[in-house]
Order: sequence, then structure tokens, then C-alpha cells
Amino acid sequence: MSRRTIVIVVLLAIVSLGVIVAGQVFWVRKAYGIQERQFNDHVMLALTNVVDQILVMNNDSAVTEPVLAKESNFFVANINDTPSPFLLETLIKEEFERYNLTEDFEYGIYDCFTDSVVFASRVDFDKEDFLVKPEKVAITSKFEQDGHYFGVLFPNKTAIILKQLDFWMYSSFVIFLIVVFFSYTIFVILKHKRLSEVKSDFINNMTHELKTPISTISLSAEALNNPEITKQPERYFQYINIIKNENNRLRSQVDKVLQIATLSPKKVNIKRERIDLHEVIRKAENTFSINIEEAGGTLNTRLNATNSIINGDLVHITNVIYNLLDNARKYTDKEPVITIETTNKEEEIIVKVKDNGVGIERSQLRMIFDKFYRVPTGNLHNVKGFGLGLFYVDTIIKAHRAKIKVDSRVGEGSTFTLYFKLAENGRKQDQ
Repeated sequence: MSRRTIVIVVLLAIVSLGVIVAGQVFWVRKAYGIQERQFNDHVMLALTNVVDQILVMNNDSAVTEPVLAKESNFFVANINDTPSPFLLETLIKEEFERYNLTEDFEYGIYDCFTDSVVFASRVDFDKEDFLVKPEKVAITSKFEQDGHYFGVLFPNKTAIILKQLDFWMYSSFVIFLIVVFFSYTIFVILKHKRLSEVKSDFINNMTHELKTPISTISLSAEALNNPEITKQPERYFQYINIIKNENNRLRSQVDKVLQIATLSPKKVNIKRERIDLHEVIRKAENTFSINIEEAGGTLNTRLNATNSIINGDLVHITNVIYNLLDNARKYTDKEPVITIETTNKEEEIIVKVKDNGVGIERSQLRMIFDKFYRVPTGNLHNVKGFGLGLFYVDTIIKAHRAKIKVDSRVGEGSTFTLYFKLAENGRKQDQ
């Protein structure tokens, strides 16, 4: 399946899931609204009946707007006199049970003269002996209005309504699981697709790198099969040397791939010793400066760190610097300008390798340290390798418990930054 087909399928699936999720959210909100209105209507009817019963008991006249919804979960009922807490609580419980409102609630009785709470309590339907027990409750709001009144608060109203939406909550949970599993499936598909591309790229690079020495060995062997070659000792030994050299080159490449491919931070054998990073950088500068100058470029060193001593493996650390410099030299389409800079920050030495090469796209940055991965180079086809250089660098850095970061912009170049902990009691000044 081509990348374009996968992208189209993924986009269509995402749109479909988005429509399903949006529809589910819409219907859940609609169902919640219906359930809330039904809940409010039942509360209003129940409290209206309570008010009517109290008015009948007291031979009082009817009250306009007997029940008001002051907040989404707080209702106020107007009466003509202060009721008994026992009577009020009994009536409220009876009416709520008639309308299947058996959830915990709080109520408070207010004095219209002082506009203060006279009595407040909490009702738990699961406890029969809970009648008229004054408590500290959340129902403390007071309102400026004439007459006596009492209020009822449902502190867990949202949970009550959601509990009644069990079907919708269950279906939402199922849809959530579907979205999670679908997302994971897409992630696995894309991951395997990328691994397949990396594998194909590695095989192509491996084939290209091995084809040249194999072809050279084959041609030399055919030449040696010619009986006339024995009459030309110089050419005979020349072909023998070619076969020997190409065989060593072939073996070296295979060994390199096998060694680095099986590398991991836990398996690296680190021989720690005191290393002067400035000395490592100077040696690397001497090695690479000639090739860079031949390409018309420059290699600049700015060794500003006053302490450059770390504990590490000299061979591996040297290889890390060499790999970064080699990449900076190879991945450029113009005269290379490379800068190595060191600075100290607290207990660290920071090494920056900056180039003016082709740069790396942001989408590629998170993959450049993966095994066998190579950044696409566009029209630049002369860069050889197996995609193991930066994997090796990252592995060695992790084995030393150091850090590496990369900042890059396409067409402007890249900067690789290494962070090493300084060796204790190991200050060494530059000469």
C-alpha cells in the first residue's frame, strides 16, 4: 500500500471518527439537558406540593410563584410563616419520594426579618434516623425577598443526572475505547510503514556499498583465470592485492554494520578514564581540516571552556566527535563551514558542532537517531552510509549518561549540542 493511500485512508477514518464523536457529544448533551429539565420539573412540583400543604395547615392564603430556581441546583420556596424543621423535612422527603427524587439534599429555613438561616440540615435517604439533625452545610445563600422562605440544595446534582444517563455514558465509553484502539492501530501501521521504508533504504544502501568491492573482486578473479596473466608477474600481483584490499574493505563494512546494529546503551563496554575533550577536538580538527579545506571550506574551533576534563571512554568519545564532523562535512551542498565550540555551565561542559549544510526538516528530527534511519537528501546522491552514524552517537552519549540535542533548519544547517558532566577535581586549563 502506497503512502498516499495510507494517508487518505487515515484521513477518512479520522473524519469518520470525528463525526461519530461529535454526534455522540451532541446527543449526550441533549440527553443531559432533557434529564436536567425533568429533574428540575420534579423538584418544582414536589416543593410546590410542600408549600401547598404548609399553607393548608396554617390556613394561609396562596402564594404567587411558590417555588423559584435561584441556581441550577438551588431552589427557594416562599411561605407565609416559619415552619417547623421536623414538619418541613418530613414533607419534603415524602414529596421527593413520590417523584423518585431519593438523592441526598440540603435544606435551610430563612427568617425574613433578619434575612438569616434559622435552621439548616442535610438529608440522607439511606439513614432513617437522620430527621432534624442540624449540621454545617453548603446552603448559606440568602436572598432579598419578602416573606418567609426555605431553600433546597442538591450538592451532587450533576452526578445524579449523569447516573441517570447510564446508557449514554456506557456508549460514550465504548466509543472512547474504539477511538483509543483505532489510534493505536494507526500508530502501529504508520510505525511499521516507516520501519519498512527504513529497511528498504538500508538494503539499498547496503547493496550499493557492497556491490563495488564485490564487482572489483569478481573482475580481478576473472583476470587471474586467464593463463596469460602468469606471464605478467606485475599485473598478477596487482590483481592479488586488489582482491586482498577489496576483501578487507568488504569485511570492514560488514563488521561495522554488525557491531553497531547490535549496539545498545546497556551493552556498551565503557572504559572510563579522565579525558580532555579539548585534546580530542584538536586531534579531530587536524584530521578533518585537510579534507574540508580541499572542499573550499573552513573548520573553526572556539574552545571557550575553562574545564574540559570528563570521565569517559576515549575511543568512543573520539568516534562521537568524528561522526558529527563527518556528517557536517558530507551533508552540505556548498563550501562547508563548520564550527566546534565549547563552554562551561555549572558542572557541565557543552560541546556544539555547527554546520551550514542542507539541514534537517522538523518532521525528521525525532527519527534521526533511529537505527538504520537516513534523512532524505533530495538531489544529493553522493552521501554514503548505512544510517548508523547518529544511532551510534546517541547510543554512546546515553551510555555516558550525557545528553544530545539537535537544532536544524532546512537550507541553513544544523547544530548538534552535547552535554557532558565534568570530572570531579579535574580542572585543566587550556594552554
